[in-house]
Amino acid sequence: MSARVVDYLVQAVASLGVRHIFGVGGANIEDLYDAIYDAGGPVTGVVAKHEFAAATMADGYARTGAQLGVVCATSGGGAMNLVAGLAESFASRVPVLALVGQPTTALAGHGAFQDSSGLAGSFDATALYTPISRYCARVDDPVGLPGHLGRAVTVAHLGGVAVLLLPKDVQQAELNAPAFVPQLPQRRIDRAGLNRVRATLLAARATGKIAIIAGDQVARDDARSQLLDLATVLDAAVGVVPEAKDAFDCDAAGFCGVAGSMGHPELIDAVGGAALCLLVGTRLPVAARAGLDEALAGTSVASVGAEAPYPDSLHATSTDLAAALADLAAGCSSGEPDGPDRPSVTPPTVTPLPVPPVTGPGLSYRDIVETLGAVLEPGSDVFADAGNTGAATVHHLRLPRDGRFVVALGMGGMGYAFGAGIGSAFARQHRPDGGLRRTVVVAGDGAFYMHGLEIHTAIEHRLPVTFVVCNNNAHAMCVTREQLYYGDRYSYNRFRPAQLGAGLAAMFPDLPTFTPDTTTELAAALRRCFATSGPSFVCIDCDPDEIPPFTPFLSVPRRHP
Repeated sequence: MSARVVDYLVQAVASLGVRHIFGVGGANIEDLYDAIYDAGGPVTGVVAKHEFAAATMADGYARTGAQLGVVCATSGGGAMNLVAGLAESFASRVPVLALVGQPTTALAGHGAFQDSSGLAGSFDATALYTPISRYCARVDDPVGLPGHLGRAVTVAHLGGVAVLLLPKDVQQAELNAPAFVPQLPQRRIDRAGLNRVRATLLAARATGKIAIIAGDQVARDDARSQLLDLATVLDAAVGVVPEAKDAFDCDAAGFCGVAGSMGHPELIDAVGGAALCLLVGTRLPVAARAGLDEALAGTSVASVGAEAPYPDSLHATSTDLAAALADLAAGCSSGEPDGPDRPSVTPPTVTPLPVPPVTGPGLSYRDIVETLGAVLEPGSDVFADAGNTGAATVHHLRLPRDGRFVVALGMGGMGYAFGAGIGSAFARQHRPDGGLRRTVVVAGDGAFYMHGLEIHTAIEHRLPVTFVVCNNNAHAMCVTREQLYYGDRYSYNRFRPAQLGAGLAAMFPDLPTFTPDTTTELAAALRRCFATSGPSFVCIDCDPDEIPPFTPFLSVPRRHP
């Protein structure tokens, strides 16, 4: 079959079940958009306002609702703008394929505009992308495209980023090749390692309690019910890492809250008193194990997941947690029937971290997040951005059943949630019953100033996304650091006050926009947002001097000038 390389790429993407390609146009990627149009519908091209946001759209699309996210960009500045978004996907093992346009091959090293071939002293895009990808290749010959694409897709599905650099003449070239047939990697389980973990669990259960800390691989592998079964069989106490609030039902017996710097003391006590701590689908990086190091040092640690954790552990590799956890539950079952008469752990009270009282204007983070949690509908997806607002959302939000929760802690880039929430909405906007699934983005005004105008993309496509912005006219986490660590002698991080709600209402008159002043008004505004079929925006004033529920801030004595 003969077709242009770009036509082959669109067919290949469609064959992978991908229905959207996110990007920003430009001369060296425009042929891909031409091919999307010619294909007549299996794939939709979504133009973002910035390449970082396009990359995070592909990330959110893959993270919550699809097997693969695809992003495209032109050469030069467009290609450079992808880096931070792809770095997040790389660090968080999110399968993303990046298609990056390049100047024609004949001009490589000959002064081409935006040349990044690495020739004749030009910038080398391959050298840039290689450290933040699992596979990176410059496709200088159309005949080589199917092989490069096959390897890129396989590697991305193992967890991470693959990048194909595509010169414009290669994109336009005719390719006579069979239709692309994806060869996806088989899910794998280290059976011998899993048997060792099972034996360790049985031995630990005979001598004491077991604590489980679950990571976001649980939700990505659709293994939440299997985790609940295992926790029930083991009568385990269960906590979740910050990016995995959706991995375990917060109302289930044994739930002990969130781990790490935004976490809850009950989980520290549970791990410290356990005979064994089982890590499930998490490497337990610093943000997730802050405050747990002493408890883990005195407790045996086992692990099941795609990658071995940072703490020393008995690890079994599994890229299929649903199957692995089901096997563990079956192997650890005592044969007793499940039911209300079966002994179970009494769910402990999850205690919010004590923070200094709020004395400034607006609503507190806790009031905002708890009000949001009280009105969220089952199946809602929540994307939290970086900073004080993100910390409060991780700590206080009670996520309803069947929803996803995402906070990007791989790189922690501000503004991630706007694009990622939009990308997720493209993948998940319709429920199986035909209704709309609501996505909620929770961010601060600092993140909004970086990438918040991607709201325009949500408006263009009438996506069911509600954007909740806590406006304290500051980079508030940086303000807190100035206060705690530098004596509060100055602030570079306070902004001139702005009325974000009024501004967006003027820009987009059809966008439902609310600026509530009380929790009652906030709850009513959110209900009205959730009743709409398209996007909506809520802005709440809050205090830039409020200390968030973030353990490092709560244990540091303030430096005085």
